[in-house]
Amino acid sequence: MAATQRIATTHTLMEHQLVVYLRERSSVWQCRFSVDGRWQRTSTGERDLAAAKTRAQRLLIEASVKKELSYAPITRRFRDVAAVVVKKLNAAIASGEAKAIYKDYVTAIERYFIPALGKFAVNKIDQTALDALNAYRLKHMKNAPTRSTLLNHNAAMKLIFDEARRRNYMVDLDRPILVTEGKESQRRSAFTLREVRAIRKNFDSWIGDTKADSVGLRALLRDYVEILLDTGARPGRELLELKWTQIEHKYFPAFAKTGEIEALSEWTDKGVEIVTGSGNSTAILDIQDSKTGPRLAIGRLPTVQALRRIAERNYNKDLRDLLNQQCSDYVFTYREYISTKVAKRMTQSKAPALIRPTSFPKLFEKYLDENNLAIDRVSQQRHVLYSLRHTYATMALTHDKVAIHTLAKQMGTSIVMIEQHYSHLDAVKAVHQLRGTETRQLFDAIDDDESDVN
Repeated sequence: MAATQRIATTHTLMEHQLVVYLRERSSVWQCRFSVDGRWQRTSTGERDLAAAKTRAQRLLIEASVKKELSYAPITRRFRDVAAVVVKKLNAAIASGEAKAIYKDYVTAIERYFIPALGKFAVNKIDQTALDALNAYRLKHMKNAPTRSTLLNHNAAMKLIFDEARRRNYMVDLDRPILVTEGKESQRRSAFTLREVRAIRKNFDSWIGDTKADSVGLRALLRDYVEILLDTGARPGRELLELKWTQIEHKYFPAFAKTGEIEALSEWTDKGVEIVTGSGNSTAILDIQDSKTGPRLAIGRLPTVQALRRIAERNYNKDLRDLLNQQCSDYVFTYREYISTKVAKRMTQSKAPALIRPTSFPKLFEKYLDENNLAIDRVSQQRHVLYSLRHTYATMALTHDKVAIHTLAKQMGTSIVMIEQHYSHLDAVKAVHQLRGTETRQLFDAIDDDESDVN
């Protein structure tokens, strides 16, 4: 059988790299070229063969240069345009000019969008493709995404379509309609006062009841839980990325009901604090790595005590000295365990390394399971680390009488979010606020200047 003859309408300019050809019933020459092993097809815009060859060679050179400079996608595939967007987002993050949400955008693009839609042309993302994305997302999330998650994902998707539009890879008519029909966010359960007391009380025995190489991590979890309960910080990077240089320890005067300033805490010659007042030992946390941007969060005496324990375990120093030395280590670390037997075999002394934790959520769940505190008795939801933040907000609103706008600043969220998530606090839970003790006393008081009104 004779070899297939190439038709006159196809011209190979570079073997396996550049071809010029005519489509059926078209007088404009097309070209296809390969860069980095990927083929792309486009029109030369020329009807003259010689001009078309020149134009095709220029297109190949331009694409190769852009590839080397990582300036633009090699093809119009979704994954290539998405990669450009990720690069821009990461550049903004590295420069410190990014919004906090950019990290979530990068995660959505890399974890869900590119695997599910990468093979599609960016201007061919239709409802069928979006259905495929939804199926992929549901499979890998294992739970239906909430509405707030889908809003973030749609915002990230919009960035990709905007990039494609700027490069004329798609027109506005090519954009699919992005809908947000996720399930409503489920309110996380809070711990009751009784449960909080049990959590704090049982830690000591739980820390002691483990192998020697696990004691440091369990002790660090206790301090982490104490600070989450005391500050309302988000579990995760808000505290885990915190360094000692981002902490300031101060004393603020406390006022007694008499109107007099209570005595301040003092330091003895041995560096031991004598607390002679109440609530005036304060840690100011300069939280930089947060979902909603940098903020200052206030930690009270429980936070100071937790930081002091970490400083003592890891550095054998009191908190004041460690902060004065401008230590740049991460706060939440624990000392590597080295057994006596291993230490004796070591040829030279070696200080144990500081280890950053990687399993706090699972370790906390283990702690709750072992102490029969894992399930909320009312909602039957499972308690997680985030329940500590919810507990902080609930207690601050119902017992500490913290104003909503102050609480929003402390927790790094908006007043709207506070009202939305904690509007369920009813009169029974807010009883301490609704007692109106001082108002009733004012009503019952007799004013010497008061005169009867006839």
